[in-house]
Amino acid sequence: MPKPVVSEDKRRRRRPTKNGTVLSEQLIVDTALRMLREHGSAGLTARRLGLALDADPSTLYRYFRGMDELTLAIGDALVGQALRGWEPTGEWRADLRAIGLRIHAAYVAHPQAAQLTASRVTGRPNELAADEAVLDVLRTAGFPLPDTVRIYHAFIDQTLAFAALDAASLALPSAALRADEAMWRSTYARLPRTTHPRIAEAAPLLASRMVDSAYPTALEMLLDSAAAQLNPAGP
Repeated sequence: MPKPVVSEDKRRRRRPTKNGTVLSEQLIVDTALRMLREHGSAGLTARRLGLALDADPSTLYRYFRGMDELTLAIGDALVGQALRGWEPTGEWRADLRAIGLRIHAAYVAHPQAAQLTASRVTGRPNELAADEAVLDVLRTAGFPLPDTVRIYHAFIDQTLAFAALDAASLALPSAALRADEAMWRSTYARLPRTTHPRIAEAAPLLASRMVDSAYPTALEMLLDSAAAQLNPAGP
């Protein structure tokens, strides 16, 4: 049976660690993010996290019921970074675009953490705030509730799917990432028109576009589709 998580007040009354650091949930999450960036998911264990914090690993369980709950907190922290400073403008396309790009950017800034958390549902405050914001933008714009939920579903899943895909590329060893990017020039650009006419004609554009994320383009396509449903008689 997992140990009960200690209340925030009781945690604050705990003595500092050996090096004088006062533990907090935020400090643990920040340290875990650093460890993921430096060592990947395989390097994030309670023992190693305890060493990094100069604390007994068992102390972590006063804050989280286990490593899985810490994983959810890490994912929620990424969403919190994305939302920091965002304010709605009242223009639904601009607002959804900003939220999507912010979430995508926050995840790809921490590719190892993104791979670990992009598919999870945390139910934590930042995630709930993001969901409320997206739903409110759509409802305020005038979308019926069924369309709001359908667009919200596509918007969130598309954002996180691209975040996970792009993060997986960024998490590759540098040599592998460079090799993948070079493939568009070294192989695709050299295919003959006699055997691959469509690839051959598109090769220069493929070489320039395929090394960048397609998320901004896919996001605009989703927004175009939503706009056509909201105002089918419009331009």
